[in-house]
Amino acid sequence: MTYRNVLAWGEQILKEADIADAKVDAWRLLAMACRIDHTYYYMHMEEELEEDCRREFEVLLFKRAEHIPLQYITGEQEFMGLTFHVNSSVLIPRQDTETLVEAALKVVQPGMKVLDLCTGSGCILISIMKNAHGVEGFGYDISKQAVIVAKENAKLNDVPAVFERSNLFEDVVKEKFDMIVSNPPYIPSDEIVTLMPEVAQFEPREALDGKEDGLHFYRKIISGCKDYLKENGNIFLEIGYNQGAAVSSMLKDAGFENVSVQKDLAGNDRVVHAVMPS
Repeated sequence: MTYRNVLAWGEQILKEADIADAKVDAWRLLAMACRIDHTYYYMHMEEELEEDCRREFEVLLFKRAEHIPLQYITGEQEFMGLTFHVNSSVLIPRQDTETLVEAALKVVQPGMKVLDLCTGSGCILISIMKNAHGVEGFGYDISKQAVIVAKENAKLNDVPAVFERSNLFEDVVKEKFDMIVSNPPYIPSDEIVTLMPEVAQFEPREALDGKEDGLHFYRKIISGCKDYLKENGNIFLEIGYNQGAAVSSMLKDAGFENVSVQKDLAGNDRVVHAVMPS
């Protein structure tokens, strides 16, 4: 089969498997299997594939047809213009989360210390440090495997972030931070099964499950953060589209000031920002 025919066949396989971006994903997998780019493809599209290349493409293709996320197959995802390693130990970085990074970058200053809880791949903290020079960053996650991935991503992006294991604040270094950021698990437990199979079946449940009402980890973070956040320090929390009022109320009840909700590019509530009073 020619490159063109194999690509068309792959796209059809993915369409029949109800893969939303069948055309894009088929191309990404062909490019990965054959180690080619668009220029090479268009110059050689009517040529026959080598058998090894075709077999590797087929293996990758049928993984994707099982709804294994493309990013777990390719092993990477772009976020804030940076490349991050990902595997099934971490959530796949999403564009919605860039809203949190962009909000934090409007506030962060050189010399500040930033704490990232539930860090996962490390994409939030690393992106902040990459775009704001002179910032010290510390990221923690309950998953040892996630911490390994975050450390790899710090090296990949040449950022001197410190990543360690901790169940929220349990093993966090005992000092005060200028900023706390977090994208904690916030999907109510009984809603996880309703998510698309790529998420429900393959992304780590402990990074998704916000317990009964989805708000469990916000309560924990907000109740514990006063021992770790400086006066006039900032906290940025990613939230689900319908959690803005509840999380804002928690922060106000805890004595935080200047509580605001920021929307993502789709117009959904995405980030709650608040300031520790002096």
